[in-house]
Amino acid sequence: MNFRYSFTIFLFFIIVGERLRVNGLGCNWGLQATHPLSPDIVVQLMKENGINKVKLFEADPRALQALGRSGIQVMVGIPNDMLAGIASSVRAAEEWVSRNVSYFLSTRGVDIRYVAVGNEPFLTTYNNRFTQTTFPALQNIQAALIKAGLGRDVKATVPLNADVYQSDTGVPSGGNFRSDIHDLMVSIVKFLNDNGAPLTINIYPFLSLYADPHFPVDFAFFDGTASPVVDGSTTYNNVFDANYDTLISALEKNGYGSIPIIIGEVGWPTDGDTNANTRLARRFNQGLIDHINQGKGTPKRPTPPDVYLFSLIDEDAKSIEPGNFERHWGVFYFDGTIKYPLSLQNGRNLTAAKGVRYLQRQWCVMSPDANVMDPNLPERINFACTYADCTSLGYGSSCGGMDARANASYVFNMYYQTMNQRRGSCEEFGNFSIVTRIDPRVQGSSCRYEIMIDNGRHERVRNPGTNSCGKMLCSVVCWALVMIVCGLLNLN
Repeated sequence: MNFRYSFTIFLFFIIVGERLRVNGLGCNWGLQATHPLSPDIVVQLMKENGINKVKLFEADPRALQALGRSGIQVMVGIPNDMLAGIASSVRAAEEWVSRNVSYFLSTRGVDIRYVAVGNEPFLTTYNNRFTQTTFPALQNIQAALIKAGLGRDVKATVPLNADVYQSDTGVPSGGNFRSDIHDLMVSIVKFLNDNGAPLTINIYPFLSLYADPHFPVDFAFFDGTASPVVDGSTTYNNVFDANYDTLISALEKNGYGSIPIIIGEVGWPTDGDTNANTRLARRFNQGLIDHINQGKGTPKRPTPPDVYLFSLIDEDAKSIEPGNFERHWGVFYFDGTIKYPLSLQNGRNLTAAKGVRYLQRQWCVMSPDANVMDPNLPERINFACTYADCTSLGYGSSCGGMDARANASYVFNMYYQTMNQRRGSCEEFGNFSIVTRIDPRVQGSSCRYEIMIDNGRHERVRNPGTNSCGKMLCSVVCWALVMIVCGLLNLN
């Protein structure tokens, strides 16, 4: 073998290897947690699991700094509540790009590839709150990127929920954009296409199942064969492919059938609903990963898109307005431990986070001398669940099948751990609670009595997920959980 030939082969493998690396698995890294993992630990967790793309919902400085020179490509987000300011001021857009893109690219070596302008801003539940500001904000951010000399390397996009398109015929070929935002969507797609930027779409088969009790369960998964959708000569055996091709049909009808697409969010939660558990989450996510690894696209797009799993880690401070499952989308628990086995690329198995520090091995539980029929117990339960995450207690959830005493212990402990085991926090429940060093887990139950991460914060933590209307919602949910904990609801 001569030198020129061997050198050509060498370059070929470098190029192919780089392409395989770039087309690897991405994930969403959310930061709405009372006890977040250290960003350095999270970045190492991604690297050890072969995750080379990440989407951030906000330009968190600590997360971005940890991603510097990591080899991980970054999509950095702009929250919806910032859209109005950026839409109304080119200067505001330029300042945001300078502070959150240019600085981290040039000074910290962060490989920023995309700016996500807003997050699902056209959801029907928002009642047009962001309809007038999203497109101008997108235009201003793209202009700011160009002015900063980043227009070729960093692209602005808008992560959109799959509800921006629909099919009046019930099959993918009937796809078109939602009538109330049709012209706006066409304008956005044209703008993205003109600037060489991708369209970003979030697809959630779980939500199809959650919203419709008659939805065929098997159709939500990649290995399903029951209840296929037949569209002319094409048969769809899973809802992801059918949903994706509905989008392609909408794009084709409006003249943009070849625009690149990114799946910004897709995944399956593990708790907070009867269909949210580790068994079904593993089935869905493994099917998705196999789909990607095998190079499978859809009937209309044979090449698979870039995909960002939702999500990397659980977030116990997320709003539960959509449902209790919102805090349980992670492939990993809040502390980076593995929920269920997954086979990733090249047969690689999941690796847990390393270097995590925990609080002391102790729990706050219901005192053996306390009476579960005490009329003051519901008030104590409601107080705890107002400030701690009790979403695993709902009907069909991982802690929903235990007796009232075990459930009360779970609630007290979640509050105690959320408060960093602060002295006196367990005593806030009076004679109902005690601190123990004996693991209170119930034999045969999947319920986890957590010990929180020691992140050095010992102040009284209040759950940011209960702000504004979320606080009223939490109150309603908490009282429902109180009824469950105290055994006053017959849900069977």
